[in-house]
Amino acid sequence: MQTWTTFDLATIEPEEGAPAPDRVIEGNPQFRTWNVEEAEGGIYAGVWEATPGKWRIVYDEWEYFNVLSGHSIITEEGGEPVHLRAGDRMILRPGFKGSWEVVETTRKDYVIRV
Repeated sequence: MQTWTTFDLATIEPEEGAPAPDRVIEGNPQFRTWNVEEAEGGIYAGVWEATPGKWRIVYDEWEYFNVLSGHSIITEEGGEPVHLRAGDRMILRPGFKGSWEVVETTRKDYVIRV
């Protein structure tokens, strides 16, 4: 068994999606997700992309991500907006509530633990 993997998106069919309609604040954001790894213990890794729009987010999971391209703004309820562009990294912890706004189509790689 191979004990490593690469993020070769050419070999993975992306899943298409969108935020739940009752969470959308503005626009018509659309998602594409390339799930590269689903490991025991509720760990996921892959690449996610979203088109412009704004929606409410609530995190029950822990997520680390690295922005690969685009421009997004994440704002925690009662907090200041955080602008994210290529090269920016963030950890969102369980209990995070706020909004995600994609200003310019954004792509990130991620590791999630549920």
